Amino acid sequence: MLLVVVLLYWLMSRGWARRGSFHSDLPELPVDPAPDAPARMVLRGRYFGSTTTEQWLDRIVTRGLGTRSTAELTLTDHGVRVVRPGARDFFVPADRLIGARLDRGIAGKVLTDGGLLVLTWRHGERVLDSGFRSDRAEEHRAWLEAVNRTAAEAAEGGRPAAPTP
Repeated sequence: MLLVVVLLYWLMSRGWARRGSFHSDLPELPVDPAPDAPARMVLRGRYFGSTTTEQWLDRIVTRGLGTRSTAELTLTDHGVRVVRPGARDFFVPADRLIGARLDRGIAGKVLTDGGLLVLTWRHGERVLDSGFRSDRAEEHRAWLEAVNRTAAEAAEGGRPAAPTP
């Protein structure tokens, strides 16, 4: 029985490594240009992963984007900072935000309608969806509006561009 369990874990790790090779061209994640910038909004909850846009089962596992974790999202004038205890933090610059929507699932996690806040953003040559669920679901609507407004302002040139790593 122990041999079967070890074999299963080995097969799962091989599958995870193989999936990582599909996205090995993904560049380093951007850094927050102003880590002390004042917060416009803060959301505490769970991060469920990132996928290729419109392919909700194509989970991105490189650069730490595949690790589910608790998360704290902070919306600033520069973008969205995602702090994840026990996992790699990342930053989505305002000029790379495309928008946000409420959805019901992402990469192996299915919730009720509107139970998932999905941020769509551009990274390198890819467009990604990152899924979050707030500890307080009533915050999703306010975040949806704020992220879409920030993305529109950045597209019009109203936000500073993010530095490239």
